[in-house]
Amino acid sequence: MRAHARLTAVFDGGRTVLRELRSMAPLTLVPRRGSGPGALVHLVSSATAPLGGDDLRLEIHVGPLAELTLSGVAATLVLPGLAGDESSSTVQVSVEAGGSCAYLPEPTVVTARSNHHAVLRADLAEDARFHTREVLVLGREGERPGRLSSTLHVTRAGTPVLRQTQTVGDAALDASLAVLAGYRVLVTELEFGGPSRPAASGPWWSRTPLAAGGTLTTAVGPDVVTASSAGLAGGPESRRGQ
Repeated sequence: MRAHARLTAVFDGGRTVLRELRSMAPLTLVPRRGSGPGALVHLVSSATAPLGGDDLRLEIHVGPLAELTLSGVAATLVLPGLAGDESSSTVQVSVEAGGSCAYLPEPTVVTARSNHHAVLRADLAEDARFHTREVLVLGREGERPGRLSSTLHVTRAGTPVLRQTQTVGDAALDASLAVLAGYRVLVTELEFGGPSRPAASGPWWSRTPLAAGGTLTTAVGPDVVTASSAGLAGGPESRRGQ
């Protein structure tokens, strides 16, 4: 299956409107009414995907001063195909001057015998805000996972600020203390344009300021709830007093 969906948000008369909203199964974009000036869209999987051999592409464009939140509504199951082919997904994000984009999909479960390559590319203006979070779950309960490679490419004002590829599904590497230490869940969170945060770390999580601005936080844990609360969005210390 090949699918290409596209979303364009622009600022118009004090609020953000969706200038373009093009879905293609299984990538279904559902706009929701929000209470503020920003736009809210849900990403719904309208068919079982990705399967081995699938090629999925999502383009997100946020114009000057526009605010967009694109969130998932259910976990994604990465499944094997009959012939063992690799599946792929590409998310291309561009955010223009003064714009804001939050891309927050639900967890991705890497099921047995699957083989998937995920890429997220973000092209940001100097003062753009961008927030994304990836949650990888290695297999269903009691299941050995397949293989997934996840790549992040981010540029800011034309300057590369992050090039990172993570691969899960290799038993020896997943068990290594330098990789996942045997945990089933890996969470990666990336933020640009928000309050600056210093480097910090705790049990099984770390936060790293990037040289060109923004912060990258990673955490591992035995389940989604534990890993997602272990230092993400600034770490436990950032939530004191809230």
